[in-house]
Amino acid sequence: MNRASAVLVKGLMRIGPQILPFADAGSAELPMPRLLRLSLFQVTVGMAAVLLIGTLNRVMIVELGVPSWLVALMLSLPLLFAPLRALIGFRSDTHRSVLGWRRVPYIWFGTLLQFGGLAIMPFSLLILSGDTTGPIIIGQAAAAFAFLLVGAGLHTVQTVGLALATDLAPAHTRPRVVALLCAMLLVGMGVSALAFGALLANFSAIRLIQVVQGAAVVTMVLNCVALWKQEARGALPPVQNVDFSEAWKRFASTGRARRRLFATALGTAGFSMQDILLEPYGGRVLHLPVSATTALTAMLALGSGVGLAIAARWLTRGADAHRVAGVGAVVGVVAFFAVIFAAPADSSTLFSIGVTLIGLGGGLFAHGTLTASMQTARPEDRGLALGAWGAAQATAAGLAIAASGAVNDAGSMLAASGALGEALVSPASGYAMVYVIEILLLLATVVAIGPLVRFKKQDSEAPTDFDLVPTSSFNSGVMQ
Repeated sequence: MNRASAVLVKGLMRIGPQILPFADAGSAELPMPRLLRLSLFQVTVGMAAVLLIGTLNRVMIVELGVPSWLVALMLSLPLLFAPLRALIGFRSDTHRSVLGWRRVPYIWFGTLLQFGGLAIMPFSLLILSGDTTGPIIIGQAAAAFAFLLVGAGLHTVQTVGLALATDLAPAHTRPRVVALLCAMLLVGMGVSALAFGALLANFSAIRLIQVVQGAAVVTMVLNCVALWKQEARGALPPVQNVDFSEAWKRFASTGRARRRLFATALGTAGFSMQDILLEPYGGRVLHLPVSATTALTAMLALGSGVGLAIAARWLTRGADAHRVAGVGAVVGVVAFFAVIFAAPADSSTLFSIGVTLIGLGGGLFAHGTLTASMQTARPEDRGLALGAWGAAQATAAGLAIAASGAVNDAGSMLAASGALGEALVSPASGYAMVYVIEILLLLATVVAIGPLVRFKKQDSEAPTDFDLVPTSSFNSGVMQ
């Protein structure tokens, strides 16, 4: 029996890395148990994102009766903090606390911000809904403050957490580490969505307070576990005597950073405009039931997971990260064509394929751009580089989602009035306009990434330890 067990374990160990490319992300410097523990910060970030964008979005409008414009305003407040991610990353690069840490204090204070925002949020929302005898402006101010705190906290935690993971992981495992961290974000979002949905099935004010404050406690516990003994004290490089503007100029002049950030913003906007439109499109245009449109989230997550796995495999074999991101953008173009043509073909199958491909392309693109930011960053600028990547991505996603609703409404009005011709008098016209804009954005992304793929490392002023990763297998331009 023991012999059979040993054979089974050996077989599973051989199969694991083939099925999960990040299963061998561990190393002597960052063992797998320690890496999994560190990745818990991504779970809390995913939980906060689902709570704000998904659960509370619906609860505020349906159960609490808050006006939609006010809900949209509240949900956009965390976006105000996104551009500051570069500054946060820079400070975590250059500031040393009295305890001898660089990254840990920022993750800790980011966790406190998340906890504080979630702790006061349910009470502020109840006041915001008008369930009070006092002035409603108190609820509005408190809710705005709560959303700002949560947004500031999650942006801080994610930016500095990624920088800490980059510090700890050796160069040859970083592509798999990125895949694991992104996968844990998806896990956090998926598990949280199911948990929040089940816990709030029988809605009440007391239950809302319990769920949101429970999320605050879970955030504190998981982030404390993630931080435990991750960063050594006292073993840090000397503090740099540079200000942010000087560090930004140095970073922006290295490895075509501005073009990379521009491509990241373009591609993220191209993949993000559909976020609030796919389910209504499936229901109104393809007449899918609620159960089928709800499954779209699972399809997107599945596609994203496959994209992360493929990207990790390619990058581990020496792929150029910019090329991987470009392939993701091309997959996205194909995906949106499939979604558009699903309407005239009245094909839910084609629509499902398109949705899955959107997730696949988005996973490839996110992994490629994040890995490229890691590759080209100097060790002393990692926080700044990852913060700039996060700022470009979060800001572009927020603006794209906001713009998509306006474009869809305007396009639908024009189509219904006949201004676009009889052929376009259809409920699908407004959605199609958004998808066409996304296709154009992704094509522009491919154009922006092209020079980065051709960019030679010897032209860069910032050679890093990633230069040790071979790229010859992809010089031919064929993904192996």
